[in-house]
Parts: sequence; C-alpha cells; structure tokens
Amino acid sequence: MSASNVLLTTAKILLLEAPQSSSYDLSHHCTVKWRDGKLWVSRAQFQPQMQLPALGNQAWLKSCLNRSPVKLICLDPNLGEEALKLWADACKQAGKTAFLRLPAATELPQKACTLSWRLKRMVDWLAAALILTLLSPVLIAIALLVRFTSPGPILFKQWRVGERGKLFRVFKFRTMIADAETMHHQIMGNQNGLHKHLDDPRITPLGRWLRKYSLDELPQLFNVLRSEMSLVGPRPWALYDAVRITGESQRRLNALPGITGAWQVQARSTLLDLEAVNQLDLYYLTSWSIQQDLKLLLLTIPKVISGFGAY
Repeated sequence: MSASNVLLTTAKILLLEAPQSSSYDLSHHCTVKWRDGKLWVSRAQFQPQMQLPALGNQAWLKSCLNRSPVKLICLDPNLGEEALKLWADACKQAGKTAFLRLPAATELPQKACTLSWRLKRMVDWLAAALILTLLSPVLIAIALLVRFTSPGPILFKQWRVGERGKLFRVFKFRTMIADAETMHHQIMGNQNGLHKHLDDPRITPLGRWLRKYSLDELPQLFNVLRSEMSLVGPRPWALYDAVRITGESQRRLNALPGITGAWQVQARSTLLDLEAVNQLDLYYLTSWSIQQDLKLLLLTIPKVISGFGAY
C-alpha cells in the first residue's frame, strides 16, 4: 500500500513517500505534533488528512528523524508496546531522546530533598565504579560462561522506562535463549500481573542459576554510571508492563529506577499485581531518605544470597 506520510520540521511539513515494499497496520495510525521544540507522537483516534501511520520500515523512520531538527520525542503510552519499541529503536539510531508522556509526579524525592538527592547520586556513581572494579573478574567469568554455554549475545538489552519517562536500554547478562523476546507474549499469554513466569522455557540452565542469585543484574551498574538508574529505587518497568499501567498510576513511571528497592527486598516474585507494586513504590518515593536506601541495600544482601523470590 502506498501512502504519503508527514515529517514535521520547524519550517514546514515535508511529505515523504514510504517505500513501496513497506506494509502498514492502519489500525495503529499515529498523529504527530510539533510543540515546544518537541515532537509529540500520539495514537490517532480518527483519520485526519495528515497523519503518520505505524511504520513498518524502521530505516525509513530513522531517515525521517535524521532530517528533522527535533531532539526530543514524546511518545503516548497508548501507542502500544510494538510501536513504542519501533520509535525507541529509531530514535536511538537517529541520536534522538525518547520519552513517555506521563502525568506530573509530586512524589519525586529530588524535588523535596535536593541536597540529599545530590549526595545519593554521587554515592551511586562512586559505589557503582568501585563495585565494577572489584567484581570485574566475576563479570568476565560470567560473560565467558554465557558466551560458551548457549548461542547468542552475552548481554541482554531491553527498553525500560527511566526518570521522567525517559526510555533507556537496561543491561543484563543474557539468561534466555537467543531471540527470546519474540516468544514473550506467547509464553506469558494474558497474564494480568507482572510478566514473570516460574517455569519459563526460554531460560537457559546457566540463566536460571544467574537469576537465582541476581548475578544477571550486575551489568546494570553500567546503567548507574550512565545516570539511567540508581543503586536503590523502584523497579525499572519494561514496556510490556508499563503500557498496562493507566490513569494517575502512570505518575510512578517518572521515578528514577533502581537495581534493588522495596519490591525486590519485601516481595519480588511473590507480589506480581501491577497496582500493588505501584503502591509499594509510591510509598518508597514519598518516604524516601538516605537512611532508607542504606537499609534496603543491607537487606538486599541476605535476599540475594538466599535467592529469595528469584526466577
């Protein structure tokens, strides 16, 4: 199907012809608006004269973004998981920053505890650098085990929702077979809670052991160094979980995520209800303190050693 598609720039609307080989799902049309120096992307509720269909050609979308002076792309969570991934991938390739459009959050501790929050971020960076240095032999050993026990990449990278809705790719040691993401919804089915499965057939034998002791999460220390995560904070939501959070509960997605936190220490896989996990994280944010973070870090150690709630 051939269709004219729009690219918004500061000066004009530029009409581009989509590649003839592309196929589009017209049920997922998008509308784009240029506002406040940002590109706002929403799911179309009707068929306007000028619209941007859900793109089946990522290279073409990257080309469009490369031609545009826009730096920030604001994505409506209602676009759905597949469209959000496509836009996030294209934005990364084009050097743009992608955000989810979220309700404003008043619970963020950095708003009320500026000095304490700056101290937390400094400790995050120094501690992550120190741990990576000390554990570098362990990381190298795990990387070699992953490399030689199953085909596929050493690291698993997945889009997650970060501070103020910024999308970033989390790093983990790969614990599943290659291309496991393509089978995600087939395995999870219509599961209402967090998408975790006790007997997930995609997990490798080594991966099951790494998950039990949370060793697969060690590469997230690099996310901390990149200021995308903290040592302690709410769970970093994957897109397939984030898109199922609606209404005011979405404000929790503004928080800076952590490697460990209240959910990981108090519940983990024993609590999978989305709303309950949200409330646990919101309580952490409203009562945040450096002392609380230190307590959660100390509680994490016995939980990791025992393999509490891990699979």
